[in-house]
Amino acid sequence: MIGRLRAALPDPLPVPLGVAVSGGGDSVALLHFLTGIVPPSALAVATVDHRLRPESAQEAEAVAQLCAHLGLAHDVLVWEDGWDGCGNLQDAARHARYGLLAGWARDKRLAAVALGHTADDQAETVLMRLARASGVDGLSGMPAARSIDGVRFLRPLLGVTRAELRACLHAAGLGWVEDPGNENDDFDRIKARRALAALAPLGVSAQGLAEVAENLRQGRVALDRFAHDAARHVARVDGGDVLLDRAALADLPEEIARRLVIGVLRWVGDAGYPPRRRAVAGMLAALRERRDITLSGCRLVAGDPARICREYDAVRDTVCAAGTAWDGRWTATATGPGQQLRALGRDGLARCGNWRATGRPRAALLAAPSLWQGDRLVAAPLAGQGEAVIDRIGGAEGFARSLLSH
Repeated sequence: MIGRLRAALPDPLPVPLGVAVSGGGDSVALLHFLTGIVPPSALAVATVDHRLRPESAQEAEAVAQLCAHLGLAHDVLVWEDGWDGCGNLQDAARHARYGLLAGWARDKRLAAVALGHTADDQAETVLMRLARASGVDGLSGMPAARSIDGVRFLRPLLGVTRAELRACLHAAGLGWVEDPGNENDDFDRIKARRALAALAPLGVSAQGLAEVAENLRQGRVALDRFAHDAARHVARVDGGDVLLDRAALADLPEEIARRLVIGVLRWVGDAGYPPRRRAVAGMLAALRERRDITLSGCRLVAGDPARICREYDAVRDTVCAAGTAWDGRWTATATGPGQQLRALGRDGLARCGNWRATGRPRAALLAAPSLWQGDRLVAAPLAGQGEAVIDRIGGAEGFARSLLSH
């Protein structure tokens, strides 16, 4: 098993490596195997305590004792804010968990964080997304590696079943905690788990669905490459916006056009997740019909070429000190003390007497980054005002990468 795990990890091995351990069988098994691969000095462990059950603190302490026995550093990350009772509990807990782990990894300067998701988790994900009529991207399941908040998360056990891990734990004499939530049929994942068991007589297994997800992932990579290459003939970066040749876009297969638009939305709006398929279809229809529309914090300005820019309302209240990242996408070199980056807005645009000469529409310039010193506009280069340097992080190369990473 250690050989399979090592083969699923990047080469060279990312160290120091973090590992998230809840105390459940999957994560305990992952920790057990990693100790045979990574030196103790290069391995750090974290347990997220969501404080959703009275037993959670005791379970975190059990992981701490296991780590002390193994000579490993261990931290407990507590979800201090907790669930406010609104929305989906599991979704809120997942976002909190990743946020806490990402912050911990940055503080510890870890190269990556390993998670204990298995082939069973992958199969359940595929079933849940099948129920939502997902396309290739959704049915390709959870990625083996992805970045969240600048931290790389790895899932090296996606090819291993839960039963295999339990067998290894029994052989090693290791115990684990069973989360009572795993028996709660109110959760979609548990319903998917029950459905997977019911499908066994048809030959549908966790391992089989995990392999289907991998096959679709390979198809997804090919489609992303096609969209990336097509963008050279369809899309052009203008500052922080993307211009689209409507006729060239219309000539593309629908799936490639969809992927290209998603890549544009993610780059312009810096969204963590792509919009739903139906919403993207709506934007493609608006492109064909020359209609303005907003989606994912972006605005489509009709025309030829069409322009996708940042939506002003999405950044209207975003302010940061010069020298730091504004809207997660822009940086500025300060020309004086106390300067700030913020959206140009109506007041700022009114101070840019030559903005029409830039050829950029008003809607795009309202959301453009601008440098201010108090109430004085220092510069708004995209609106033709001032000479301060305001750069788009990643530049056009970042847009090209966005088409290969969604």
